[in-house]
Amino acid sequence: MNGFSDQEISQDSLLGGRVHLAQPRRGYRVAIDPVLLAAAAPETRGRVLDLGCGVGAVLLCYGHRIAAAQLAGLERDPALAALAASNLARNGWQERAEIHAGDLAAPPSELIPGSFDLVLTNPPYLEPGRADPSPVALSRAADVESEGFGLADWIGRAMAFCRHKGWLGIVQRADRLDGILAALHGRMGAVTVLPVQARAGDDAHRVLVFARKGVRTPARIAAPLILHEEDGGFRAEAQALLRDGMGLTRLWSA
Repeated sequence: MNGFSDQEISQDSLLGGRVHLAQPRRGYRVAIDPVLLAAAAPETRGRVLDLGCGVGAVLLCYGHRIAAAQLAGLERDPALAALAASNLARNGWQERAEIHAGDLAAPPSELIPGSFDLVLTNPPYLEPGRADPSPVALSRAADVESEGFGLADWIGRAMAFCRHKGWLGIVQRADRLDGILAALHGRMGAVTVLPVQARAGDDAHRVLVFARKGVRTPARIAAPLILHEEDGGFRAEAQALLRDGMGLTRLWSA
């Protein structure tokens, strides 16, 4: 049981119908950010953890892309955690996936620090003082940080779960890039920033940031990912990620 009635759940798909998921009709709805995070992340056939996994969108997309990856998720809301587990099972991945219900501020003991090859996360985008909170509890929890547990705390916990030379990947609003870099500074290397723009010439509205534990490789800013043509259609690169389930190989081919 996931705590939702059938009427409260919609049956949807990602990657052009390649993976299926159920999600609440009200509250946070899966958009393109988790899909892009899964597509742009470095490839690993090891253990992958999504922190704040919601209904499992990042894990579903990464699991489709890398069939050998072992998938784990942590979600604070027990009903969403149950939906994530159900979604992974629905796609036939119950043998290589595990979902834990728990708070990142006090993670369950089953999640062992330093044991994951890749940690992915889509932290809340808004600080409490800057937010106009949604009246829907699920939206509010997804969008707004908890008091006393901000972005730097979230990133610190995420880093702790990475093994030596493991990767961390974050998707966040572009205007919070300085906070991300400050949290990573001196603690992880090979920092790669991928700006995401709606159209050529626009400012970036999102950033994908990846970093590696225990290395000193210099930081770099990758060429931006531009989503749309001027007519509004997806550019070929964006379509390959969002609809075809491809990885962003040009980010890691150097």
